[in-house]
Amino acid sequence: MQGLRLGTRGSALALAQARKVAAAIETAQRWPDGWVQIVEIKTTGDKVQDRPLAEIGGKGLWTKELDRALLDEEVDFCVHSMKDVESVRPKEIHIAAVRPRGDVRDRIVGAATVAELKKGAVVGTSSPRRKAQLLRLRPDLQIVTLRGNVETRLKAVESGDVDATLLSAAGLKRLDISAGAAIPTEIILPAPGQAVIGIECRTNDTRTQSVLTTINNQITYDCVMAERAFTRALGAACASPVAAFCTLEDGDLRMRGQLYSEDGSAMVEDRAVFDCGECETPEELGRSLLAKAPESIRRLFAQG
Repeated sequence: MQGLRLGTRGSALALAQARKVAAAIETAQRWPDGWVQIVEIKTTGDKVQDRPLAEIGGKGLWTKELDRALLDEEVDFCVHSMKDVESVRPKEIHIAAVRPRGDVRDRIVGAATVAELKKGAVVGTSSPRRKAQLLRLRPDLQIVTLRGNVETRLKAVESGDVDATLLSAAGLKRLDISAGAAIPTEIILPAPGQAVIGIECRTNDTRTQSVLTTINNQITYDCVMAERAFTRALGAACASPVAAFCTLEDGDLRMRGQLYSEDGSAMVEDRAVFDCGECETPEELGRSLLAKAPESIRRLFAQG
């Protein structure tokens, strides 16, 4: 049997995630090391580093080039950070598996807590969600665009270009970097799909699907699919400040969702409990939040 080609972005974090997936597949299939070949692909989000993500083009910033390589059969499957994968995917592409979820929390670098940031502190982030959440907690903060890889953002704090930044706890751990302090999800709710590595292949490629299924974590899969149903109902994109987190408790899925205005001055949130594998309830949660949201929030969502 021929080995498989894994498509991934070329950042340090993306490659770390790709190597973990390759190793998991080789172990599950009892294949020799290197049987899964890693193919680096540069995406639009990687190429353009001097502008906010929302200004570059919205959807597909991290997936478009990977999708093309997959559909052109240059690779057999692709590995993504699920928070970067748009909620509506081409019908020719199938989310075949996800790995067990990591730490969903954001970590603050530059202070022990958000509350302890100095008055008027400059915080760097490219995330509309993080910007809105920070300003809701601390309207005095100055939020500036900070893009680049994890190392670049850490150096911005070390050099004093910004006073602080927020980074994914799971991403830092995958890079073996110890930095910052974790923020409880009760204070900063994560992005939909945060801390989850997802694996996609062609819908008609049953051979690759059967291989990928062997490393799927079903609990994480059900939770992420619910979060994606929530965002799909909203028409959420890169410029949409949205947070959602789904967990399995006592046999039920429990989700908390939030929508924000750009400056965090307005926010709506709610919770839902539903069965594993159900998409209707999280979709309705999204629609109901949007229906009761003020115009400052609704205008940020395609369905608003």
